Amino acid sequence: MNTPHSEPAADKIHSLVALDGLADGLSRDYLLRHRLCPLGVRADGRLVVGVAPDALLTGLDDIAFAYRQEVVTQDMAHDELEQTIERTTARTERTIELARVGSAESDFEADVRDLANQPPVIRFVNLLVRDAYDAAASDIHLEAIRQGLTARFRIDGVLVPAPEPPRQLQHAVVSRIKLLAELDIAERRRPQDGRIRVRLETRELDLRVSTVPTMYGESVVLRLLDRGGRPVGLDELGMPPAIYRQMEVLTQRPHGMLLVTGPTGSGKTTTLYGALQTRDPTTEKIITVEDPVEYQLEAITQVPIHRAAGVTFASALRAILRQDPDVVMIGEMRDRETAEIAVQASMTGHLVFSTLHTNDAIAAIPRLLDLGVPDYLVAATLEGILAQRLVRKSCRSCLVPYQPSPEHIATLTGRPQGPQELLRGAGCDQCRGTGYRGRIGLFELVFMTDALKDAITHRASRNELRTLAVDGGFTPLRIDGWQKVSAGLTTIEEVLRVVQE
Repeated sequence: MNTPHSEPAADKIHSLVALDGLADGLSRDYLLRHRLCPLGVRADGRLVVGVAPDALLTGLDDIAFAYRQEVVTQDMAHDELEQTIERTTARTERTIELARVGSAESDFEADVRDLANQPPVIRFVNLLVRDAYDAAASDIHLEAIRQGLTARFRIDGVLVPAPEPPRQLQHAVVSRIKLLAELDIAERRRPQDGRIRVRLETRELDLRVSTVPTMYGESVVLRLLDRGGRPVGLDELGMPPAIYRQMEVLTQRPHGMLLVTGPTGSGKTTTLYGALQTRDPTTEKIITVEDPVEYQLEAITQVPIHRAAGVTFASALRAILRQDPDVVMIGEMRDRETAEIAVQASMTGHLVFSTLHTNDAIAAIPRLLDLGVPDYLVAATLEGILAQRLVRKSCRSCLVPYQPSPEHIATLTGRPQGPQELLRGAGCDQCRGTGYRGRIGLFELVFMTDALKDAITHRASRNELRTLAVDGGFTPLRIDGWQKVSAGLTTIEEVLRVVQE
């Protein structure tokens, strides 16, 4: 950045041509944070900006861009600068309010469209998406609260602050996103869903947009899906060697059903994509039913759900079973009809992969029974149940030793432990000061044995099923978590955050 030269002290503020108010894209909070304030225009057309002793001069580029004028600086005391900012922003807010009062109700939608297509609004939305992509965020949250619109990114499963829209552009930013997603910008009383396709250099992103009305306005969430991304292989997920070997066996079965369970955002679909990649699409017919299609897989038929057109998991599953598939992936089993069709498919010579929302692997068995699937069919078709969670990985660039509390170690391992020295990230530029960078999976696998299948047909209790699973080699999520903590891959606090016993 070329720092503008400072205005000579003799050139007083009163000699400047006054500004009508702040340019679009600037806000009171922005000026206070950077300790800068536009004062007026000199006779030579250059904009004079007041600068406090500890100002963040990087903001001068934004002010020059907003006003489309060359900038020179004027030194000001803290108190004087803050008073000037208050006067300038108050004048701007009065101007905006007068404009609102003067506009006709019938022109509301046209006015919103015009505002949403202003360069500062377009620039902010573009920068927000770019920042989210560069930070490897999975979601952008724009949340309406009493004070205005806040912005947060979900990075590695945790929400962190993001650049917030200037106060006077907040409604326009929401309208801009709704326009891009082809939503009704005049409708603010009901939830809406849409999609935006974005190109960032050589990458294509699909943004799933969801809006909901709240007490203080509309809140918007954008889910980022990288269309050009490469699905992760089964061997890249961080499975313990024993579980990985069993998964290799399960994914090569000629028929039956393999379930992946866990809460929303635990990486279930990613694991199913990894399982699909172990099959050979050149010699087999592989079909998926997904909501939405997150990655495009070569030589695999992928069917997106479209509820408005009547394409649900159940209806799509019925149709694809007439397509002579060898392997079927169902994005989610959420109702009785889908579960029954999936079980019938696995009984008739198909290998079925699917996900189920349960807290652990054992809980998938009673969940299937609750969905109305007969116990003998569950026993006959179910081959394995994988439960998983995602934990943040300790940043490799700033690892330091530390001693966690013995109580936390005992909670994770299930037995008292003495003091131990482990590793965690201290926080650096690479991990945005969090100490974590990227994520890795925790896994537990129930490999269905004859004893377990027999217990299902006799409606054994959950504790009995768990005992039989342990006899068959089952180890719970927390044990895999402790192994990854001991290897310095993550921390005890992170494992305890996501694992519930």
